[in-house]
Amino acid sequence: MSINRLMIRNLKKNLKNYYLYVFALIFSVALYFAFVTLQFDPALDETKGSIKGAASIKAASVLLVAIISIFLVYANNIFIKRRSKEIGLYQLVGMTKNKIFGILSAENALLYFSSMFIGIFLGFSVSKLIIMILFKITGVEGIASLHFSVAASIQTLAVFIAIYFLIMLMNYIFIKRQSILSLFRAVSVAEAKVKKVSYREMLIGTIGIILIASGYFVSSKLFDGDFTTVNKLFMAMVFILGSVIVGTYFFYKGSVSFLANIARKKKDGYLNINEVLSLSSIMFKMKSNSLLLTIITTVSALAIGLLSLTYISYYSAEKMAINNVPAHFTFVNPEAADTFKESLKKENIPFRETKIEVLQVIVNAEEIIGLKIENFTQDPHSMSLSVIGEGAVNAKVEKDETFFTGWSDINQNFLSMKDSGNIELIGKNNSIPLRYTGMEREYPVSRYFGGSPVAVVDDKVFKWLKENLDPELQKPSSLYIGIDIKNEDHVVKADRAFDALQLAKTEGSESRFDLVQQQKAQMGLIMFVVGFLGLSFLITSGCILYFKQMDQSEDEKPDYTILRKLGFTQGDLLRGIQAKQGFNFGIPLLIGLLHSYFAVKSGWFFFGTELWMPMFLVMVLYTALYSVFGILSVLYAKQVIKNAL
Repeated sequence: MSINRLMIRNLKKNLKNYYLYVFALIFSVALYFAFVTLQFDPALDETKGSIKGAASIKAASVLLVAIISIFLVYANNIFIKRRSKEIGLYQLVGMTKNKIFGILSAENALLYFSSMFIGIFLGFSVSKLIIMILFKITGVEGIASLHFSVAASIQTLAVFIAIYFLIMLMNYIFIKRQSILSLFRAVSVAEAKVKKVSYREMLIGTIGIILIASGYFVSSKLFDGDFTTVNKLFMAMVFILGSVIVGTYFFYKGSVSFLANIARKKKDGYLNINEVLSLSSIMFKMKSNSLLLTIITTVSALAIGLLSLTYISYYSAEKMAINNVPAHFTFVNPEAADTFKESLKKENIPFRETKIEVLQVIVNAEEIIGLKIENFTQDPHSMSLSVIGEGAVNAKVEKDETFFTGWSDINQNFLSMKDSGNIELIGKNNSIPLRYTGMEREYPVSRYFGGSPVAVVDDKVFKWLKENLDPELQKPSSLYIGIDIKNEDHVVKADRAFDALQLAKTEGSESRFDLVQQQKAQMGLIMFVVGFLGLSFLITSGCILYFKQMDQSEDEKPDYTILRKLGFTQGDLLRGIQAKQGFNFGIPLLIGLLHSYFAVKSGWFFFGTELWMPMFLVMVLYTALYSVFGILSVLYAKQVIKNAL
């Protein structure tokens, strides 16, 4: 038999094992080529300066190369070990190691480069769709065109040729280091198998659960006032990161076996076929993959967490804009407001105007405000606060009372605020004590007047404060002017008029529509990049777990044969396999989701105003895509069971 014919036969024989590897390779090349095409696409930097995405795409492409390289090297190691007996047979019939390496390299080159060129073609085909998605997410009004980038193709070829040579180097080292005997034993020693759970594993498992629980507990207390300095916060974050990662490793190393052993002992050794195939299997094999599972779980949690936070910002863009700019357009300069109103009248755009006089007053709020984090804001003894009269918000406030409005989630997590108490508004010669009655969330004035809440007082008290301002401590009164467009369909037209007059350059003049667009453009680009990186990791990690389960199914084929001869049906075995794959794919997914949940919940308020819906949508989508690989593993095991007899 000629070498060429041998290579063709080997490719045909191993094609059933390589199909998902080929798919992942094509997907990786297509994704990378599309990313690089975006990097060289002038549309990103020529759309009127709306987004400057080339640098972000370039950074993402570097991370993408790292993810793809690790995946391809790991997948190749799995497949080269599966072919170890074949390599040993080649040596037995007289082939040299260099000759065997040449055959494997030629086979891999044929598979690798054909997949790479298919991936480049697919990447080129979808590049226009990807940039259209990017424009849609970021709200950019640009024209996406389909063009083939020579620079992108050269960069893609250079990267994947380098990865190919790295894979060949790993194969060469593997073949050179292995003896004939070790090649025949490579698969059998690939995973550790133990007879029983040791006390050491029980201890490691218990420590793992304690570490993870401790990390979760500290993260839930991160901004509750237990850590009052920046250094303490930093140390707490380091502890959370270290305890969760180490705890995850210990969990896979001992906790899974420990918990499964407890469940098995409750059965007093009487396990049904489902428990034999699922419970016993993960007891003896999951710990041998503990490092791999820890990496997959940690990066999955990172991907879910980052995507959740970016989507929270994107999802909350309009609500945050309303909080910062309560009206469609806000001004503090009456001349700028008059200019804009004249433009609206010329355009026949109906509007209504709101004017609120705002004072900056020194307040002693020691009795109702306490700092959770030192130096987070001004001293509660003498903090600057915006004050407005009751008439501005159509509220009824007694002469000796006040309430605050415009309270944010960040304030709630960094300040300890009581429901009632006394405050003191400090004037030029004396001060006014007022009884604080509560907090509301509405934002009556724009962010120009500061991020602190606004105090609402009786109109007579407001007048007294205005007459008794201390010029050395306080600013004179300012006028907030809010202009709302009556018909929402005219907002875009009004915004064009605002931009045409270049009113944004005037201090305190803002457009809510522009603010929303800027937020969506910035966070949309980040979400786009994180989403595609997360998708690439999801595909690669899912494939790695699939390859591992494919290996285990092939290793357990003799067991299936024995069980079939004992009378168990395909359905009996398949139910056990389904439970087993549920554990193998479900445990890393569940732990990753828990990690990301506690990470996001501890600091989500820095990114937006909505938590549950964005995080829920991201987690459901990630779970659905991840589950596909579990289903594929069950289908592959079903085929192995079918061929067991």
